[in-house]
Amino acid sequence: MSAGLRVGWYVHHHGHGHLHRALAVASVLAADGAAVTVLGSRPAEPHPAVADWLTLPRDDDGDPRAVTANGTLHWAPRHHDGLRARMHAISAWIATTRPDVVVCDVSQEVALLCRLHGVPVVSVLQPGERSDAPHLTGLGAADVLVACWPAAAGMLVDGLPAGIAARVVAVGALSRFPVARTGDRPAARDGRDGVLVLGGSGGAAWTPDQLAALHRDAGRPVHELGGAAGWDPDPAAALAAAAVVVVHAGQNALAEVAAARVPAVVVPAERPHHEQHATARALAAGDWPVRVLPTLEHDDWPGLLDEVAALDGRRWSTWCDGDAATRFAGVVRTVGSRR
Repeated sequence: MSAGLRVGWYVHHHGHGHLHRALAVASVLAADGAAVTVLGSRPAEPHPAVADWLTLPRDDDGDPRAVTANGTLHWAPRHHDGLRARMHAISAWIATTRPDVVVCDVSQEVALLCRLHGVPVVSVLQPGERSDAPHLTGLGAADVLVACWPAAAGMLVDGLPAGIAARVVAVGALSRFPVARTGDRPAARDGRDGVLVLGGSGGAAWTPDQLAALHRDAGRPVHELGGAAGWDPDPAAALAAAAVVVVHAGQNALAEVAAARVPAVVVPAERPHHEQHATARALAAGDWPVRVLPTLEHDDWPGLLDEVAALDGRRWSTWCDGDAATRFAGVVRTVGSRR
């Protein structure tokens, strides 16, 4: 039980996925009596599962300098007023709230700050190359690392020492939407043969020319959400109506596609530490209903889309089974209850 548990949740401001993940797990924790405070640079977004919201000053404006502290950190700009105010606000919140546990998604510096205050830390592990000194220091300080992909996918992370890797708990892909049940997806009908291109708010995975070629050559209707088409806060209906989704390899976008049980064409975007390429390699090597392309280019779009549409979307069940938020909440409860 998490009744009375005081939980802090640091949410990185890039994209929407970190916040969606936090709110999904917070809903599980709050239902069990925990008080969850979201900390981050975003303006407060009231949510029934969030007891409080601490909006932090930005530390990336102005002219940030000497940000890596001689390669030991990712972001700690020298003499930056925003950084100073940001870290002070977190420290003051810790002193006042006395949290039982803080979840960091993601910041190695915030994880270290919380642990230096004696607060247990659960850090979210991202895919990709994480063997640099800041990652090894921050991840090494965490009590538990949560990976939001299934154990069947492998580690998806390069360069973790055995001692850190032993603290990784793979909870599975975490979607804010419930998993589609057998029979939920409609039979073929008008528009059902369409393609949904699902972009994000964290940067494009394809160019306008590549999208134009897909529209021209697909041989079936193409609908866009996210990216240049504009952010859609609730793509559930569009996912349910699609026969195929074209999607980048971001963790949350993939989780939502998997929850909808829609076969996909996956195109990894360029991201720090090659995280989407690591995820795409794991997908390509497994039995999930996807085809991975290096770029949004293909010489036979109709043939590829027909092939992908024929894949069994139920094979997503081993990537996203709908219980990741509950498992994640269990990790937070366990760590927060230690004394």
